[in-house]
Formats: sequence, C-alpha cells, structure tokens
Amino acid sequence: MDIQTLELEKKEILRRYRALLKSCRKRLDKGDKSLIRKAFDLAVKQHSDMRRKSGEPYIYHPLAVAQIAVDEIGLGPTSVVCALLHDVVEDTDVTLDDIRSMFGEKVASIIDGLTKISGVMLDNNSNIQAENFRKMLLTLSDDVRVILIKLADRLHNMRTLDSMKREKQLKIAAETLFLYAPLAHRLGLYGIKSELEDLGLKFKEPEVFASISNKLLASEKERMHYINRFSLPIVNALTDKGFLFSIKGRSKSIFSIWQKMRKQNIPFEEVYDVFAIRLIIDVPPDEEKSACWAVYSVVTDFYKSSPDRLRDWISTPKSNGYESLHTTVMGPEGKWVEVQIRSSRMDEIAEMGYAAHWKYKDKDSKSQESSFDEWLRRVRELLENPETNAIDFIDDFKLNLFSEEIFVFTPRGEMKTLPSGATALDFAYEIHTHVGHECIGAKINNRLVPVSHKLKSGDQVEVLVSEKQKPKDEWLGIVVTARAKTKIKEFLRDERKDQESDGKIILMKRLKSLKVKPNEALLQRIAQHFRLALTSDLFHRIAINAIDLKPLKDMVVQENDGSLSMVFPKSEGRSLEQLVSDVRGKSSMLVLDEKLNKLDYQLSACCNPIKGDDVFGFLSDGSHIQIHRTNCPNAIQLMSNFGYRIVKAKWIGSERISFLAGIKVTGTDEVGIVNNITRIISSEYNVNMRSISFDTNEGLFDGTIMVYVQDTHHLTGLIKKLKQVSGVMKVFRIDSKQEQL
Repeated sequence: MDIQTLELEKKEILRRYRALLKSCRKRLDKGDKSLIRKAFDLAVKQHSDMRRKSGEPYIYHPLAVAQIAVDEIGLGPTSVVCALLHDVVEDTDVTLDDIRSMFGEKVASIIDGLTKISGVMLDNNSNIQAENFRKMLLTLSDDVRVILIKLADRLHNMRTLDSMKREKQLKIAAETLFLYAPLAHRLGLYGIKSELEDLGLKFKEPEVFASISNKLLASEKERMHYINRFSLPIVNALTDKGFLFSIKGRSKSIFSIWQKMRKQNIPFEEVYDVFAIRLIIDVPPDEEKSACWAVYSVVTDFYKSSPDRLRDWISTPKSNGYESLHTTVMGPEGKWVEVQIRSSRMDEIAEMGYAAHWKYKDKDSKSQESSFDEWLRRVRELLENPETNAIDFIDDFKLNLFSEEIFVFTPRGEMKTLPSGATALDFAYEIHTHVGHECIGAKINNRLVPVSHKLKSGDQVEVLVSEKQKPKDEWLGIVVTARAKTKIKEFLRDERKDQESDGKIILMKRLKSLKVKPNEALLQRIAQHFRLALTSDLFHRIAINAIDLKPLKDMVVQENDGSLSMVFPKSEGRSLEQLVSDVRGKSSMLVLDEKLNKLDYQLSACCNPIKGDDVFGFLSDGSHIQIHRTNCPNAIQLMSNFGYRIVKAKWIGSERISFLAGIKVTGTDEVGIVNNITRIISSEYNVNMRSISFDTNEGLFDGTIMVYVQDTHHLTGLIKKLKQVSGVMKVFRIDSKQEQL
C-alpha cells in the first residue's frame, strides 16, 4: 500500500476519534479523556496490521462500535473504553490481566464478557456459538453494558456485511434475527432493534427487502404529503390548547411490513398502518398521564379510532420500561394511521432503553423503575440455574424474555405479568414452586380448566392443588416460562438421579451374577452397545425397564487367566463429524439431484423446498440430510444454534423431477370457477394434483391445492396464470404445514 493512502487512513482514524470524543464530551469526568485516549492508542497499536474483509483498517470497527454506544445507546466513558478494546484480547496478544492492570477490574470484566469462547465443537448437542450466546447472556445479571456493547458491535457488523460471502451473510443474519434483534427490543432499544431486523431481512431475503424498500421509496413523497395533511388539524388544536410538543412522521420498518405481509398473506399495498406519527409532549412527570390522554382526545376529535387497536402502555408499562399510548385512527381517503402519544421522558426511554432508564431512576418515576427492575429480577432468576445444554438455555431465554406479555390476576386481585402463551401451570409456578408441583388444574374466572389451558389478559386465576400430584415430563411441553421449566427440570433431574442410582444397582447385580468384574470402561462399552452416549442414560433406561439385560449373558467370554469379561459386536456407525465431512467433501457444497449417493437427503416437510429455491442442508442425528428453504420458519433457529451441521446446497441437473408444492387461492364464488382453475392446472400446465380442497362462505371461496411441479419457475408461471382467472383475487404459495385436506 502506498504512503499517500496510509497517510489518508491515519487522518481518517484521527477524524473518527475526534468525532467520538465530541459525542461523549458531555459525559466526561476528570481523567476520562486520558483513559479513552489510552484505550484508543492501545487499540490502534494492536490492530495496526489488521484489515476488515472490506479492505478498511480494522480500527474503524472499534471506533464505530464506540460511536454507536455513545450516540445510539447513550453509554458513558467506561463503555467507550470497552468498545475500543472489545476485540483486543480475542484477536491480539494482549491478555485480560494486561487490561486489568492498565484499565482496572471493571473494564477487564466487561471485556471478558465480550470475548468469545475459543475452541472447537463442544458436543453433539451444543456448539461454540450457543456457548458464546450463553456466556454473553450470563453477564446480564452482573453488568448489562456487556450486552449493550455487543449489540453495538453486531449493529456495525450488520451495516458492513456486504463484504462477506453469501453463506456467512446468511449465518450472521440468522443469528441477528434469532437473538440480537429481540434482545435489543427487550432492552428497549427500538431504533437498533428495527435496523437489525431490516438488515437481517436484507441479507436473508434480498429480493423481498429490495421490493419493499423500493415501494417505500417510491411512495415517500406521497406519504409525507399525506402525513402533513393528516397532522395539520391536530397541530393547530394542540397549539391552541397550549401544549408544548413535537411531531414526527415515520413509516413502519421494512421487516415489520414484511412480517405483516407474510402473516396475513397480503401485498404491500394492503398493509394498513404503514403511515404513522409520533406526538411527543413536554410536561412534568406528574402530569404525563393526564396530558397524554388529553392529546388522545384531541386526535379522536378529528379522526375515528379503531377500538381494538388501542394500546395503553402508560397505565401498565411494558416490562422493559416502555411507556406510550398507541391508537390507530381512520385518516383522510380511508387510510389507517397509527398514532403514538408519549412524553419527552417516555420518548427518550423508548429510544435509549436501558441507559435512559438509569438516567431517570432517581427521579419520580416509580412505575418505570419497578417494571424494569422486575424484568431484571426475572432475568437473574433464569440465569441462576443455566441449563447444561447451551442451546436449551438460549431457547428458554428467548422464549420467555422476548415474547409479548399478558396480565392476569390472583383471586385477591394481585396482578402477575406472564409471557403470551402462558398456561395455568405457568401461573401456578409463578405463585410458588410447591403450588406448581402439586397443580392439578385451575379455575379461570370461576370456570374449571386443565393445567394446559392458555391464559388471556384479564383472566382471574385460582390454582387447584393435590398432594398426590407431581411434575411429569409432558409438563415441559405445557409450560413456557423460564421459572416453570427450570423448576420442573430440577424436580425431574432429582427424580432421574434416583432412578439412575437404582439402575446402576440393577446392572451391577446383573454383572455380579454373570461373574464379570465391572469397571468404567466396561460400563461405557455396554452403553455404546445399546446406542447410548452416557452411562447415566444406560442406568436410567435400565431403571424404567426400557432395556433388556438378558443379551449380556451371551457376550460373556473367558480370558486366558480364567477371569470372565465381555465382547461386543462391532459397530458400523460413524460420528457426526465424519458424516459432515463426507457430505461436504472438498467443495463444501451439497449438490442436489437424484443421483446423490453419499447420504440420503429429504425435502423438509416444514417448508416443502422445490428446485430453484434458495436452500441449505441440515445434517440430522441420523444418516440423512434435511433440505430447507432459507426462508423456512425453522431456518433462523437451525442456522443460529446448529451452524456446524449446516451444509451449503444447490440444485443442478436438467432431469424432470416433480416436487410437491402448495397453492392457496381465494376469490369470489362464481359459477364454474373451480372448473376453470383445475382446467388450467391439469390441461394447460400439465400439472398433477395431489389434493384439492375448496370452501365457500357468503359469496367468497378459499381453496388449497397441492400440486407437483418441476421447479420455482414452473410454479411461478402457474400462479401467474391462475391470477388471470375471472373471480380469483389472490394466489400464493404456502408451506406444507398450511395444507388443508
């Protein structure tokens, strides 16, 4: 690289550093500036020979992460130091002890949380990525700044993901959508959450992202004109009433538009709340609630509201501290507009999340403090008993702490907050562990229901118990809260230990009767013979009579010294690592055609991939590969948790193979319309149908057709042709799980 380029890069590094100092100057105490400079100098020195995939100097990345931490999250000098140094221990010769001696224990502790676990695959049920997730989440109970800096790190990585290979983009985008975006949401960082989701969609579904993005861009002037027209009477009325306020027009994020389109099977044009405004009022804390409702009254004086779209998060804030009043009203030209009403304090908390929470913690905002601190209490409770299996731990964490919430009541009127989908059994464990263990049912609003009954907001719940009841394995499929799952698993684990102890005694007695001396190696070999990985699994299965020990008698042989031992048939099984290696080969690409003979592959039933779809292979525990579409509902979780089992895949070959695909057709129930549809499928397109189902209701029909097609081009052509049939309103592809026979 020439000297001129290096000089330009040095100037750019200093420019970015000065911009960082300027951003955090209001938060600097005495000595902070020199500490930040010290961290900057160390980072520049250690990363001097490193470059990013884009070719830029690596130091641009920690500087950008620190800038995000200050500007977009609101963190202070300690976090800036940690952001600048977050990759130093992981990527250079600097150790944590060096960091500790130079910057102190707190900085070293945060950087330790930011440093990934090094090593190789841990076991067949977990991997390094899941362990890194767990390590990061475990720091939440000690110092949440670890996760906030990690979110800043992930955001910058997503902003610069274009320089990565396609398979790397898919993996990182999947991780982002699976864990980081929901985590940002739960910590109240809505701006970061929306950008992470949009960027995740951009790299996971580039065509979908580009389509929605272009439509938003094309309609931007029209939207802004409409928002201004909508807002004018509200602005005039609020000004006349003496309110100090600001108003922001905004559009729904690309990801949320896509989610709504996919969930409701509607085109972009039918997403009704793309239009949105935010009214931010400047009032003292003790007047916030009444002022927000007064503004709501002004809005509804001009526009009719949708009763089922009113959300009051001022009276009952979300557990991450979010407070706002949301309503959707019918604006001019029959278009729905979402209106968010909040105070300036509420708006800062909504944008800055956790950091803003602590800014207002000592002020008169008791409900804010209690709701956020209650959430942190639940987090710590979950983290106190992390599961051995990192993937189970992450799934439980994600399920409980990122879901929507419901509010239910005890018989005495005490309110309990639970995740959406929680059952009567979850409620029982929320009351007390023993109440959960002995729960046999509940009374919901004085009506008897089973333990599996799902609760709704506003339910009043009375738990019914019996001393004879005890937790069962199937309860784990009923409960959704981390507390309930943890307590049930603890009980079952203790019960299993007792069973393992009993099973071991039974096996030892059996070996003694065969006059064979047991040792650890022999016990392990017996477990392998019964296709079990652990001796504890062997003991447990013996105790519950799931293993017949009679065949052991035929394996006893006499050694030369007269002692008795055992021999076992040779196993022909291969390890998971060998299977992955066999499949991937040298090319790291799984080629899909009917001649594949290394391993059998199956087209996954959850998404029904067909030739032409963007797909990947997932190596199951057996000897076959499941082929999934990259936009499969399960893709994000598989790519995030089991990255080491993912195999790149592509379709080749010109042979005419048939794939099962589902089509949904809706429209007006005209005479002969079903005949017209089936004629096009069978006669004009020569497509075989596996099943067809039509249902009519008040002049409309809804049909599901499962057809065999050659590839995506074939299916797209058929859908396009069906849309031209008179009376047909919508035609779209569905997954097999949506099939209705």
